[in-house]
Amino acid sequence: MAKVELKKLFKTYNKKIKALEDINLTIEDGQFFVLLGPSGAGKTTTLRCIAGLEKIDSGDVLFNDENITHDQPASRDVSFVFQQYSLYPHYTVYENLAFPLRSPMRKLPEEEIKNKVEKIAEMLKITNKLKNKATELSGGEMQRVAIGRALVREPNIYLMDEPLSSLDAKLRETLRVELKNIQLNLNATILYVTHDQAEATTLADKIGVLKEGKIVQIGTPEEIYENPNSIYVSQRLGSPKINILPGSLFKLDNNIPKIGLRPENIELGDGPYEGKVISIENLGSETVVAINFQDNEILASIQGSYKSSINEKINFDINTNKVLKFDNGDQRIHER
Repeated sequence: MAKVELKKLFKTYNKKIKALEDINLTIEDGQFFVLLGPSGAGKTTTLRCIAGLEKIDSGDVLFNDENITHDQPASRDVSFVFQQYSLYPHYTVYENLAFPLRSPMRKLPEEEIKNKVEKIAEMLKITNKLKNKATELSGGEMQRVAIGRALVREPNIYLMDEPLSSLDAKLRETLRVELKNIQLNLNATILYVTHDQAEATTLADKIGVLKEGKIVQIGTPEEIYENPNSIYVSQRLGSPKINILPGSLFKLDNNIPKIGLRPENIELGDGPYEGKVISIENLGSETVVAINFQDNEILASIQGSYKSSINEKINFDINTNKVLKFDNGDQRIHER
């Protein structure tokens, strides 16, 4: 594995569309780094620049302090897992997993290939599928093979482009846990891109938030959630979504244009504020209550169930220590 650094990376398309702008990023050896952002933010372009599949306009890509900016893709030794499975349909699972190891550049003996394939197959729980053709697999099994085909090698870095996005929610949850455990067992360096906040928070050691080709904040999942530096970043993590409200709403500070308030930092039942219930969503372990307060919709999240009716008056309080303050440019205002 390798430490990977991006220094002042710029990439444009058609000489006018800025795909990446001044990207500076360090992925430590053995780190699970997640790039988080919506479609078009530059996530996949970043992966392709590291892999050498896109030519950058300026900047440097380094593996273990060695500049590989102008190296050919084949010599960079990276593994790429795509959103689509990209398997050889008429190969067996074993043959698909073994394929990267049979490269003329590797010249591995067949016994070593067999050991590596069987080890990864066991990790991904597909040992009983090794003799099956790829066309005989379910979607989840096919994605396990696609991930396994990357893991079977020991590259400088694994690049993963939303590999779980086409799977159903339960299977995504299962594979997230397995992928994190595998990464820890292999001490693998992974750069994983997604727009899914659950993937980001459960997988990442560090998260880089992308906006329109720029990295706007880097931190641990906890840092990104607790201390976002802008409204944009605050909205990337958290379900239910953060409440963005006028700064004067709770009369905390009339000089603050906007505030952010997480739903779990609102207490229902008692308090100095009175609103009306708009909706109640029971999610089992928690209940999300939407409140109309002075013509603003506020989401509150509480543990367990909550008994109320639509349009019923409701009192609530807020945790003032958890209020995030933002300026007119949507940037965070930090307390002095």
